[in-house]
Amino acid sequence: MTKRELIEAVINERSSIPRREAEALVNSVFASLAEALARGERIEIRGFGSFIVKRRNAREGLNPKTGEVVSVMAKRVPFFKAGKELKQRVDRQPAEMTAPAAAPTGVAVPQATAAVVQNEG
Repeated sequence: MTKRELIEAVINERSSIPRREAEALVNSVFASLAEALARGERIEIRGFGSFIVKRRNAREGLNPKTGEVVSVMAKRVPFFKAGKELKQRVDRQPAEMTAPAAAPTGVAVPQATAAVVQNEG
């Protein structure tokens, strides 16, 4: 879902709210969340989850292109932890989405390989 789709959902839910007000409302919520995280505050939304700021220590990493050792400075990063109700809601999916594809020989075979085996067999 994009921010535009979220604004549309607010408008569809509350048809009495004009588009500009819905857009301003959504933008205001996101700005408030971002400002609180920038200050290092914890945000908890009951039934949804919590946002916190985690500190990552300075370390030495590798440049993947050259293999050269580079120093990575310490930084703070936002972190989201889903709440129990959100986890349960997300877990309720149609069975066909979560059922793994059956391998033709009873051996675990990647789906791309399974399609080739089925076409040959």
